[in-house]
Order: sequence, then structure tokens, then C-alpha cells
Amino acid sequence: MAPIAGLLNPLAVTVPVEAVLFDIDGTLCDSDPLHHVAFQELLLAIGYNNGVPIDDEFFINNIAGRSDAEAAQNLFPDWPLEKGLKFLEDKDVKYRSLAMERLEPVKGLHKVVQWVKDHGYKRAAVTNAPRINAELMIKLLGLSDFFQAVIVGGECEQPKPAPFPYLKALKELEVSAAHTFIFEDSASGTRAGVAAGMPVVAVSTRNPVKSLQEAGAALIVSDYEDQKLWNALEEIDREEAKLKNGGA
Repeated sequence: MAPIAGLLNPLAVTVPVEAVLFDIDGTLCDSDPLHHVAFQELLLAIGYNNGVPIDDEFFINNIAGRSDAEAAQNLFPDWPLEKGLKFLEDKDVKYRSLAMERLEPVKGLHKVVQWVKDHGYKRAAVTNAPRINAELMIKLLGLSDFFQAVIVGGECEQPKPAPFPYLKALKELEVSAAHTFIFEDSASGTRAGVAAGMPVVAVSTRNPVKSLQEAGAALIVSDYEDQKLWNALEEIDREEAKLKNGGA
């Protein structure tokens, strides 16, 4: 999305901002390495890939940001879907035990959370993760009282990269796409946000910048301390101040 004439960044088109939406895995917390470890351990136990551990590239291309059904089909195209989903459930049990010990927020997360709270914007978490995982991560990050809704892709018509989870978040918060923006980290999630009609800030936690660009990210930042992000948020502040002052 190109900057609009007269504005320094594409997020400013959402002024006056009504809501900010957040993905969870890789966006709120750097959880992909924990998922990767859980997958590696369980896949090695069944002799997957002739006992050769899956690497980062395989994880990004086949698992990261995908719904359980899509990940299961990518991993086990010859298995019945139900069997693949059972494997994913077992992986999630392992992941939750790792998360309890090692889950960390993305750098600068609590600074941007405070910015959203200070502005009184509505907020929701929108994820393809199972609800039990989503709620655990939110709790471990100390954000249980921050989010006004938690939208799970598996409870929607279709998960990301379809737009339905983000459209459901707009409906639950009673806000419009024109005045909402999104934080994401995966190409799949970015496509979902773009398809739902909102600008997406992509946090390049683990996913290649090129894939995020191709998915249509409006802004790509390294983490929540990236000055590019704060330049964009400060532009929102200036535009909103102009509105309050009658456009002066």
C-alpha cells in the first residue's frame, strides 16, 4: 500500500483510529521457535523425513501462520485429516509445556500496548491458534485484561489467510475496517488482513521480509521498538490532533 498524498505513512489513513488488532504467535510473542521444537520432537518420534529434523525454511513454508488443518495437510498429505489433526493436538500439548517455561514477548510489545491503551482504542487478538493456546499465551504475557475479544480462526467460516477472522473481529468490536489497523508477522496473516480491507504492520520476527512485502504489508518493522513504527504512530497522533482542533 503506497502512502497517501500528504501523509507520511499508510497507517494515517485510518485516522480517526477506532481499533487495533493483533495476531498472537510471532506478533505478541516470539513463539515460533517453541512450536518448531515441539514439532521437531514429535516428528522425530515417528521417523518423519527419515529422521532428519525439519529446518527453519520448512517450518516457515509449511507450518508458520497456518491453521491446524492446513499444517496437517502440508505435513501429512497421505494421512486422513483427522489423524493429522490429532498429531497437531499432541504437538500443542508439548508446545504449551514449553510456553509455560520460555514464552517471551516480542521486543517493545508492552510499549505499543501502552500506546493503544493510552489512546483508548478498542483491541482484539485474532489468531489461527487453538483457543486454549491463544488464551494461555495472552495470560502468560499479562494481557488478559487488555484484549476485549479473542477471535480464533478455527471458529470462523475459514481461518487465515481468508479474511473472516479479521472481519469477525470488526463485528465484535463494532468498528470499521477504514479506521482499524493490524499487527501481524506471517504472510498468511498479512494476506488475511489485507483481504479484510485493513493496513497491516508486519513484524518480521521470523518470516522473510520479501514474503511479507508480497503479501501486501503496509509497513514492515523489526519489532515494536523499530523507529519506523514510532514514526508512523506519531503521524497518527498528529493527524488526530488536527481533527480535534478542527483541521487546523
